[in-house]
Amino acid sequence: MVSTVQNTDVQQKDAEHAVVVAVTFHAVFDSGARTDDGVYEVGVAFPLLQALQKVNERLLEKNPAESLLFDVVLITTDSQQQQQSSHITSSTRHYGLEVSRFCFSSEEDFTESLLKNKVQLFLSTDSNEALQVSKKGILAALLGEYTASCPSEQLRVLFCGDAVIWPDAEPAPESRQAAQSFSAQLGEMRQRFGMFDSPLNIALLTSHGGRESCGSALLTLRSLGVSADEAYCLAGAPRSPMLTLLRPHFLVSCLDD
Repeated sequence: MVSTVQNTDVQQKDAEHAVVVAVTFHAVFDSGARTDDGVYEVGVAFPLLQALQKVNERLLEKNPAESLLFDVVLITTDSQQQQQSSHITSSTRHYGLEVSRFCFSSEEDFTESLLKNKVQLFLSTDSNEALQVSKKGILAALLGEYTASCPSEQLRVLFCGDAVIWPDAEPAPESRQAAQSFSAQLGEMRQRFGMFDSPLNIALLTSHGGRESCGSALLTLRSLGVSADEAYCLAGAPRSPMLTLLRPHFLVSCLDD
């Protein structure tokens, strides 16, 4: 059973052009902690949602009729949380989060709910959820503890030119196409802004190989309409220090055709 409720507190996005991003409840909020006002404490995805909103705000400042915007869906499969849906809606209102829809689903209908909402990017702190979604042809990214320290004034997306996002599974053709489609939309968004003072930063990182490997990955991105603001070639060096420095909100695999 899937139930989707529109958030009447925010203006709904253009369904034909918006980039739909689904984030799990347990990534946005800490269900085990509430403030004195009864709202949930924020989770690791909170800065990410703020950064998505900042991109939307800047796009609308440039063009009030802009339709290429992030459209955020908050999803939960926890039956106990669904029974307390009023706390979820009041918490998003309390923090001023621009969540367009609340989706309540069972674990069995979880991926179906994403497809019904035409989700283009799924974000979770649960690796099993992310892998399950990826196998259904939806682009998924895993959020980690580092996400909580990411900046909220600028959305930072890191493309990994040779990353193995799911080591135990080859990406399905549908998932590859979803990654390419999302990348193209992200690149189009980035083109709306100038070189400096952009609310959206796109970086590329290659862990192995030399300049040729990095150059090939850059060409792949450019073929999708994505111009990277920064590019890093680690040539076999550990990736963790660079991730700590770059502080991306999420990682996307740079997939070839």
